[in-house]
Amino acid sequence: MTFFSDRCSDGVRSAALASVLSVSLAGSVSAVERLTIDLPLLDVNVSLNLKGARTTAELIEANPDLQELDQAGDGSVSRLLGQFLTAPLPQRTSSVLEQSVGHPLLEQALLTASQLVKVEGLPADTSGQMLSDALQAAYRDGEPNVLGLLRRVPGESLSIDFQALAFNAKRLRDNQDDARALVQKGTAMTPAPKSLAESGAEGWTRAEIRFPVAHRSEALDITVLTPEGTSNGKLVVISHGLWDEPESFEGWGRLLAANGYIVLLPDHPGSDAKQQKQLLDGASPPPSSEELRLRPLDVSALLDGVEAGTLLKGQQIAVEDVAVVGHSWGATTALQLSGLQTTSRKLKTRCQDPRDPDRSLSWVLQCSWLSRADQGSLADPRVKAAVVVSPPMRLLFDEESGPSLQAKVLLVSGTKDWVVPSDPEAVVPLKGGNPLANGHRLVLASGGTHFNLWAPVDQKEAPILGPLILAWINEQLAVPSSHTFSGGGWGHASVPLVDVTGQL
Repeated sequence: MTFFSDRCSDGVRSAALASVLSVSLAGSVSAVERLTIDLPLLDVNVSLNLKGARTTAELIEANPDLQELDQAGDGSVSRLLGQFLTAPLPQRTSSVLEQSVGHPLLEQALLTASQLVKVEGLPADTSGQMLSDALQAAYRDGEPNVLGLLRRVPGESLSIDFQALAFNAKRLRDNQDDARALVQKGTAMTPAPKSLAESGAEGWTRAEIRFPVAHRSEALDITVLTPEGTSNGKLVVISHGLWDEPESFEGWGRLLAANGYIVLLPDHPGSDAKQQKQLLDGASPPPSSEELRLRPLDVSALLDGVEAGTLLKGQQIAVEDVAVVGHSWGATTALQLSGLQTTSRKLKTRCQDPRDPDRSLSWVLQCSWLSRADQGSLADPRVKAAVVVSPPMRLLFDEESGPSLQAKVLLVSGTKDWVVPSDPEAVVPLKGGNPLANGHRLVLASGGTHFNLWAPVDQKEAPILGPLILAWINEQLAVPSSHTFSGGGWGHASVPLVDVTGQL
């Protein structure tokens, strides 16, 4: 399988490009002729004349300061500028931006970028229209690179303030401090026995099926894992995150199936890896906010099918006691199904402030849900246990609805997660909810990131969270087993797992 970080390379490059130019087209305005780079920590201000420069050599020739730097650096400036300014942009960058103009995801990315890059003489634009127009002009004129794009941005001058980068870096560190302190004060759980951690290597069968659902025009693709031995009659559904796929979490499913569970891993068609490919090919806009509602409906439709006997025919399954596991947006889906209520209140008041102290990359996604946030409360009473890994949740959910959760929730967060940082998205939301008394838990993964806690199908190592997920579900669904959450032995040797709930 291809990892998310590899699949996203062109998408990240396009998003980074968008983040460099949060500006607008306002009538007939001459193109930017000067780029200023402010380095306040070094007390350095570099101003570059862009007029007429089509290559790195022409840019250096037009800027005497660059000539001196390049000579002193033995050509290093030329090489750096060549990599950044004149390297060809991906062919599909233009079509991606064209599809994304006006979309909430792009608008939030550009709002964040507006703190780093400013164009003098124009108001900020978060629609992306100017960026798309300038990029199309660069392709049309045979300059499909960053330099060609900069020379077609309307305005008087463009400045990059690296002090904004320092602010964002400090904010990220601050948003991880509490989690690191909790881990240091706590005690890491004893690692799981090797035989248990690696039990998912065999003992299951795999099938791929399609299942029609009433709320979508297309059927759901589902990976089904069943135990080769005796089933315990319990069902687990695993929900993937944004632009991901079931294969990224099949390691969890295999371990669960090898230990008696029937596991369904649906592909959420509006926000999966295939949708990302369509976006990058210019064939589709970013995921709609409607997916906030459709994803939980996907899971509930599967439970309806099992209950009606149209899905997993012949299996004896206790559909009234189901567990849902999710990662990132899939974890948000699991929280919705568990009974946490969604609201637009915080989204309306906090999304437009790029300097909000709790802001993180996950807010780009969360703020795109605004138009459907009040329709996202979709609890399914059949869900009795949930494991949510790195859920974007701070802005979407109403904390006061915590006591109404019908499922017992285990929240797992990595202390080095820069996409969904632990403090604002895990520690703070649980602090005020008395989770210990209500049967919920927060486990922090020391050194865990947004992308090393999952369990891709081709991963050679045993899944880091596999024993923890199994232990929680065994206990909450009352499955007879010696391996339970309260019994311990669900830790990991290289990524310490610490239950910090008692410290909140």
